[in-house]
Amino acid sequence: MYPALTVLHTVGDDANPVLWIGGEDGMEKDLVTRQQIPFRGIPAAGVHGVGLRALPGNLLRLAKGTLASRKILREFQPDVLFFTGGYVAVPMALMGIPRNSLLYVPDIEPGLALKTLARFADCIAVTAEESRSFFPASKRIVVTGYPLRPEILKWNRSRGREWFGIAEDEKVLLVFGGSKGAHSINQAVWSVLEGLLTNLHVIHVTGQADWPLVDACRNQLPGEWLSRYHVFPYLHEEMGAALAAADLAVCRAGASTLGELPHFGLPAILVPYPYAWRYQKVNADYLASRGAAVVVENDRLADELLPTVSQLMGDENQMKAMRKAMLDLAQPHAAEKIADLLRELAQSPAQKGRLTTW
Repeated sequence: MYPALTVLHTVGDDANPVLWIGGEDGMEKDLVTRQQIPFRGIPAAGVHGVGLRALPGNLLRLAKGTLASRKILREFQPDVLFFTGGYVAVPMALMGIPRNSLLYVPDIEPGLALKTLARFADCIAVTAEESRSFFPASKRIVVTGYPLRPEILKWNRSRGREWFGIAEDEKVLLVFGGSKGAHSINQAVWSVLEGLLTNLHVIHVTGQADWPLVDACRNQLPGEWLSRYHVFPYLHEEMGAALAAADLAVCRAGASTLGELPHFGLPAILVPYPYAWRYQKVNADYLASRGAAVVVENDRLADELLPTVSQLMGDENQMKAMRKAMLDLAQPHAAEKIADLLRELAQSPAQKGRLTTW
C-alpha cells in the first residue's frame, strides 16, 4: 500500500484525477481516504490455497468484483491502470483490457496474484534485477527500486539520534517486526534483553498486540538500563528516525526492507516470517547474498540472537562492509521512475491523465 501511495503523491495533483480501488472490507480504505485520495471498494476474495468449503463463496465474490470493476471503469474512464498486487486487483485487470497498465512488484519473487496480473500488464516495474527471471522475456521489465515514503527520507543519523536522546558514540540496535509487530522476535529480544543492554541502546518497536507485555518486561530491568531501552508499540514517521539512528537492525524481510535498509545503509539480521509463502525468505537471501545482511531462521532466533548481535557489533570491519553493501543497493529515485512510467503509459501530459490504482 505504501509504495502505491508514495507514487501517487509523486504523480498526482488536483488536475490529475486518481481513483483508488480496494477491497470493500479492506483495511486500506481509512488510510487512503486520510490521504484525500478517492476510494471505491469492490467485493474480492482469494482462491489460491483456500479450503473447499470457502472456495465457492470466494469465487462468487470474485464474480461480483468483476461486475463492480466493469461499472467503475465505465464511470471513471481511466487512461492508465496501476497495479501493486493482491487478489482484489484481478477483477479490475480482467475488465481493464485494453487500457494501458503498469504492474509494480515489491518483493523479489512475485506471488500468484502478481503473476496473474503480469499477463495483462503493458509494463512491469520491479524492485531488483533478480525479479526479471520470474516473468516472460517478452514483457517489458523496468528496474525502479522500492518507493520510500517522504516522511522516512527526511531523517539522517544525527537527527535520529537527537530524537531518541542517544549520543553519537553509542551503539544502537533496532528491533521491529513490521506494522503489526512479530511476537517471536519480541520474545527472543526479551529473553536476552539484559545482555543486549550491557553494551547497546535498543530501539524496540513491538507492535500493538504485545504492548501489554512491555510493562512486565521493563519492570524487571535494573534502573540503570531503563534509559537504554527505547520501546514503542508503533512508530509512524519516526520510524525513519529509528532506521537512521541504528547501527544494526533485527527484523522480518518484507518488501519494505528492500528499500528502507539500503537507503540508510543499515546492516541487518533478517528473520523471515516462516508461516507464509517464501517471499520473505527470497528477500532475505537476496540481501544476504550481497553481503548486506545475515539470515537467522525464526525457530533459532532465541538461541542465536545475542551471539549474532555481539559478533557483528564487535567486528567493525564486517559492519563497515555490510553498510557499504547495503548502500550499494539503494535506488533513491524509485517513486519518480514509476511515476514517469505511468505518465508514459497515459500517453498524455501528467496533468491530463486519469489514473486508477490497486
